[in-house]
Amino acid sequence: MPNSVAKLAASVLWLAVSGTLLPQVAAGEDSLRCGSRLVSEGDPKFKVISICGEPTAVSLESVISGPAFVRYGYDYSFIGPAWREVPVEIWTYNFGSSRLLRQLRFVGDELVEIRTNGYGY
Repeated sequence: MPNSVAKLAASVLWLAVSGTLLPQVAAGEDSLRCGSRLVSEGDPKFKVISICGEPTAVSLESVISGPAFVRYGYDYSFIGPAWREVPVEIWTYNFGSSRLLRQLRFVGDELVEIRTNGYGY
């Protein structure tokens, strides 16, 4: 039974990674211009809000991630739980009908992906 749980967790992780990394390669962008300033992948949430303001919409997701404890390239997950849930937020910015919607994906507090998604409203 524990072996089947480990296989299920590995399958879920594989699906999460394959489903999130491939679209980044195909449709990912490096930065978003808000006024005269830029936000870029790697920026924290507070910086994005200070530059672009509050998003039009926020959706919440989560991803199972592991190992939970890595220091200097060594896996110490045997000390604590090997799998953990990481919060993921998708922020949508609607700049109006003449501009494209922008979706920003945050894992924890870090901006990891910026996408374009059709025209605004």
